[in-house]
This record gives sequence, structure tokens and C-alpha cells, in this order.
Amino acid sequence: MIAAMTHPALDFVIAALEKIRESNNRLPRVSMRALAQLQAEHPARASLREAGTSLTERRLHPSLEKAELLEPIRQRVCACTKCAHLACSRTQTVFGVGNPDADLMFIGEAPGVDEDQQGEPFVGRAGQLLTRILKAMNFAREEVYIANILKCRPDTPPGSFGNRAPTPTEMQTCRPYLVEQIDVIQPRVLVALGAVAVEGLLGMRGTMRELRGRWHAYNGIPLMITYHPAYLLRNQAPSEKRKVWEDMLQVLERLERPITERQRNYFL
Repeated sequence: MIAAMTHPALDFVIAALEKIRESNNRLPRVSMRALAQLQAEHPARASLREAGTSLTERRLHPSLEKAELLEPIRQRVCACTKCAHLACSRTQTVFGVGNPDADLMFIGEAPGVDEDQQGEPFVGRAGQLLTRILKAMNFAREEVYIANILKCRPDTPPGSFGNRAPTPTEMQTCRPYLVEQIDVIQPRVLVALGAVAVEGLLGMRGTMRELRGRWHAYNGIPLMITYHPAYLLRNQAPSEKRKVWEDMLQVLERLERPITERQRNYFL
């Protein structure tokens, strides 16, 4: 679509970007792919750079720029009251954590009590298992990006224990924040942890037996679906742990990461 635009049309786009910059305290946003096409089609690179969308700067400092783009989203999440019941019951929102320029992004369902207290996803027992999985993949936790469908812990009745799954309405309300995060980070591979994460991300339901172990896609990004680490804490069967690890081996292959013989024979 962009490649077919005439120079007058491109001039209009550039003028619109400059107008946004002058009238708003936020820089205009554009995907790196679209920006590359714009710059290839039009010589007015200086105007694009002045609009705050320099492809060269993105390539030199991708993590810094992506972190800057994520920050206003994080601020909106912190102040969000769209789900009034969750805004009243939460300790704090849980935005996401990790490398903004990550090749690999994990998506869970919602914060639990530990995450609600610490403001970081996957820090409880399930999160500790996820960290061990990452280590077995030769990833440091800081190298990947981790987020949830919901940014608030689902409320539970007074005196009750444990966590509840988010409702479809809650997921639909909060999903746009995650969509923005993915759009900024642009990981090479996404991993959805559990059926709830799949429903929140893709809007589809199914059993993990049907969904896991094969490639899906989200907006053109390869998506691997696997069991949530909490499932492995409930079901300690070696066969179930091996399934998750086989899914992670496929992720490593898609990322073109070296896989040792020890990794191929590894059980969680």
C-alpha cells in the first residue's frame, strides 16, 4: 500500500506527522517496516527524522526507543480504571518486564497475588519455573519480554484463597494494552502460556491438547502455544514437562538458536 503511494501522498503523510508532533507531547508512532518503505520511496528523510521517526536512530538504539514508546503505555495502564472492580481491588498494575527489543516474548493470563504485590509478572512459583525454563533455553530472564493479558489481578471474594481466571469481558477490555506492547516490541516469536492467554490474544478457545505443540500466528508473528507453568506445578508427570520442553525446542529452532544434545534430551 505504501509502496504504491505517489509523492504528493507521501508529502501529506509527512505533513500529518509533523502536525502531530507540534500539537501533541507524544512523538508520532510508525512501524519500522512502514518507515523503511516510506524512506525508500521518498527523499525527504530529514522531515521524517524531524518527526521523531528516524530509521537510522531506531537501528542504532532500538531498545532505548522502544522503551520510550512503552513508557506512555505503561503510564496509561497505571492510571487505568476501565474495570472499576479491579482498579479498586488491585495493589498495583503489572505492566510487563524485560528487554523491549526482545526476540522472544511470553504472554500469560493475569497477575497473581505475588505479582500484584511486586508489580512484576511471573514472580511467584510459576514464575520461578518459567525462569528455570528460560535458563535451560540459555536465555536470561532479562533477555526476553514477559507480559500478561490482564494488567490487574482478578479480584476474589474476601477470605478466599488462590487466583481466578479473567473473564472474557476483562480480557477484551485490557487486550488493547497488550496489542500496543507487541506492536512496539515486535518479537520474532511469541509464546502463549495456557488456554486463557490464547483466548485473550487470539479470541479462540480450545483444549491445550489441541492447541499446543504446533505453530500458530498473531499478526504475522509466529506463535507457539504451550502449557502455563502453573499447570506443571499441579501436574508433575514427566510426560507433561517433556511436552513443554519440546515446545521450547521448536521455539529455539525458529529463533535459529544453537541446540545442544543435552538440551534435546532435557526434561524440565
